[in-house]
Amino acid sequence: MFSFYFGAGFEGEGEDTPLAVWSVVPIATGRPLPANSRGRVRESGGGVNGNGTRATGKPNAVMSEEQEDGAFYLQQVTITEESEGDYQYEEIPADDDISIPEGDESLENIVKTIEQRNEDLKAAAEENDLVLVQPVCQRGEVIDDFLRNFLIKMGMMKTLDCFQIEWYEMLQKGLLKLQNVGFVPDVYAQNQLLENEVKNLKKDLENCKIATNTAVETLVKLRKERDFHRMHHKRVAQEKNRLINDIKRLKKHYESFEPTLSKIKEKYNTAIKQKMLTSLEKDRALVQVSGLQATLRAIECGWNLPGAMTSGNKGHNECKKDGPSQRALAEARALAEAKEDKHHCDPPDDSTKQLDSEFPVDTRVNPYLAQMKGSPSNLLRSGGCKLTKTLKVHELAVSCLALHPRKQILVTGSDERLWKMWSIPNGDIIMTGEGHGDWLSGCCFHPSGNMLATTSGDKTVKIWDFAKVECAFTFTGHLHAVWGCSWHSCGDFIASCSMDNTIKIWDINSKRCRQTLRGHVDSVNSVEFLPFSNTLLTSAADKTISLWDARTGLCAQTFFGHLHSCNDATFNLKGDTVVSCDSYGILKLWDVRKVAIMLSVDAGPHPGNQVIFHPSGQLVVMASNDGTVKILDLPSGQLYSLSGHEDAVQCVLFDHKGEYVVSGGSDGTIRLWT
Repeated sequence: MFSFYFGAGFEGEGEDTPLAVWSVVPIATGRPLPANSRGRVRESGGGVNGNGTRATGKPNAVMSEEQEDGAFYLQQVTITEESEGDYQYEEIPADDDISIPEGDESLENIVKTIEQRNEDLKAAAEENDLVLVQPVCQRGEVIDDFLRNFLIKMGMMKTLDCFQIEWYEMLQKGLLKLQNVGFVPDVYAQNQLLENEVKNLKKDLENCKIATNTAVETLVKLRKERDFHRMHHKRVAQEKNRLINDIKRLKKHYESFEPTLSKIKEKYNTAIKQKMLTSLEKDRALVQVSGLQATLRAIECGWNLPGAMTSGNKGHNECKKDGPSQRALAEARALAEAKEDKHHCDPPDDSTKQLDSEFPVDTRVNPYLAQMKGSPSNLLRSGGCKLTKTLKVHELAVSCLALHPRKQILVTGSDERLWKMWSIPNGDIIMTGEGHGDWLSGCCFHPSGNMLATTSGDKTVKIWDFAKVECAFTFTGHLHAVWGCSWHSCGDFIASCSMDNTIKIWDINSKRCRQTLRGHVDSVNSVEFLPFSNTLLTSAADKTISLWDARTGLCAQTFFGHLHSCNDATFNLKGDTVVSCDSYGILKLWDVRKVAIMLSVDAGPHPGNQVIFHPSGQLVVMASNDGTVKILDLPSGQLYSLSGHEDAVQCVLFDHKGEYVVSGGSDGTIRLWT
């Protein structure tokens, strides 16, 4: 019930003056508001609204019903207030939390006090983590809505239409009172929810059945596969055991044949050596025949040269003492004297004969110049060479290569302190030489092919005689490691370069040093005789390349242009162009007559270890420290790389016809590229 207060006031001025209150009382009932209604209002927890009404908490429908009962009239009720004089009021103390002492009432202190107060409030709020949540009341479902949902769910649309028509007709006529319509009991709503949950569970059950059937089928399939693989494993194990037994039986069978194979291998090596020695004997015999023919021609002319009438053995010894080129020089001198005196020839004086060899004149023509008319193959020029053969020749790095002047025989030097002779391209070993006390740095065949010169880090140059199958003699004189050597075309002189900044020229016949060339200020890394000439080419770590006269030991020309240490330099066959490489992979071509740079190509940044010309002079090949072989096509200026070595490439060379390239590397292998 709602009570409406239209006004209130006091009558009198005393403390006990009664309070006059006007209340609205329904006319029909005539029930006045009790005199102690003020206390009842406090107990019920009602309140007065802004328009003077007091809410009691009952629905509006109740008020409307009371209004329908009859009219209301205004009645004055007098309420006597009790005296409150004897009531003891409690004093509320001031909040001292934000009090500021007198004398400290500055702005900063006030701000600090307020901030401290806020922090205390936050801390108190964090301690009270439990927040009271008002319970949410869930209203039940109305009966008519429940019936509609049920009919729709069952698909009874006609019944639903009849229900709707009858429901709204009764509602329109006022025959249906909404307050009499209740809610559906919770049991029915719960049953409906449970029914829906049962349907969902049935669907999940069907899905689980399908998944279970699939899993059963998969399990059966996996079991069959397991059985199959188990049987296959057993069969493989049986095959493995059988193969192990066969391998053991074959090993025993091989061990029985191993002595026979070793004997056959020894016989084969012996036969190869005999073949090589026979070939060398044949070459030496041809040289002796040519010498004897020259002697016979001298006898027919009436010259009585000492030592001309000698036996075969004595001629052999003399051949070893004085090379064929020195005999040819003696014959040339004799012919010159014969032209001066046609009537008689005085025999040469034995006292004037010297053991030292003489340098030939520089008027001879290089017979290999005809090879410059040819041209390299298209594969070489386009960089399309392929690796055709790989031979593992040493356990350590291959440091140098040398090719026989006339045969397909290759010598390899290694850091293992030995050299090996191979037949290429099949790769059969012919001979092995040991004797150096340190790593080998260079090797070079004698022009006749009968001897081999090797240089080493033990400061020596060794000459190996294939006929004796031993080291003939050793040249000692360098103060540091010897880097390389080169034979003179006459075969009587050999030049060597060393880390002691010098080049030495050794006489094979007198077995002594004939010249020591000094001029470089750092290690001399390479030396080479110009074919059929007395000119020497050297490259050094002082970044220069020099030309020397071997007869006088004087430097004829020096080439400047490299910015780093020069590692190698070589002539082309014509002798008018020099190519060099340095420690940064820079290739330079030099014009010997103009003493100028013709071409400079950067093939770095890795060092170039050796560089060579193709016999045609149109290609330059460099051994690079990055494990590749660089090919430079001079007409087009294109640079190509051949990859295959597993480590740095130390040396390269062409075969006699220029058809393929042979490279040796630090991986202990030589590789053939065609």
